[in-house]
Amino acid sequence: MIPLRQTLEPQTYPIVTRSLLAVIVVMFLSQLFSGSYGEILVTVFGFIPARFFYPSQFGYLGVESVATLITSLFLHGGLLHLGGNLLYLSIFGGAVEHRLGRARYLLFFVAGGAAGSITHAFVFPLSEIPSIGASGSIAAILGCSLCLQPFARVVTLFPVVISWAIAEVPALVFLPIWFALQFSSGWLSLASAQGTEEVAGVAWWAHVGGFVFGVLVGLLLGRGSPANGVRGEESEAGR
Repeated sequence: MIPLRQTLEPQTYPIVTRSLLAVIVVMFLSQLFSGSYGEILVTVFGFIPARFFYPSQFGYLGVESVATLITSLFLHGGLLHLGGNLLYLSIFGGAVEHRLGRARYLLFFVAGGAAGSITHAFVFPLSEIPSIGASGSIAAILGCSLCLQPFARVVTLFPVVISWAIAEVPALVFLPIWFALQFSSGWLSLASAQGTEEVAGVAWWAHVGGFVFGVLVGLLLGRGSPANGVRGEESEAGR
């Protein structure tokens, strides 16, 4: 399922969300144009679970290892990885930013990403594979959005046999399905791993950890409604 937009939109301009989108794109372009240094950037600034728990063995200070919880959020592994994160952030980020306020939203973005990375690290504590991307942060936004905008409808593109269709899917359906897919994929990744070593691929447990973190924050804020800082917008499936 590919989300296209929400039918409940924020009343204020999502300046932090737009700024994050711009920074992520600039950082990705920097990776592309860094040539052979791109792999070094990922190794140095990516999040490595084993290095997080045992920084001295990698020649890092503890604070340097912790800093990668943040720096890793702004690196991406390819156009598909980048495009997916930008799409979800642009669709779901604005409403959460409006509800939390700009400063708290930025802190929430970083904390959600850190929560996701730490979850991933506890599942694969000995992994030396760098984990990069804002997926944990975006998963946190989705989890929070589920609590703050349970009545939103997500205009969704999905495959039907050999064609595509567009329909409005309630957030109460779309977001739990998204989480279930991440959790099941994470569970399968455990079956593919040998011991505590991670296999190369998507850090599914970072998505799971970020989403749960977002849900907890959303529950603390209280359930939202169409009157809670969003504007209802009528739309028809397929428009």
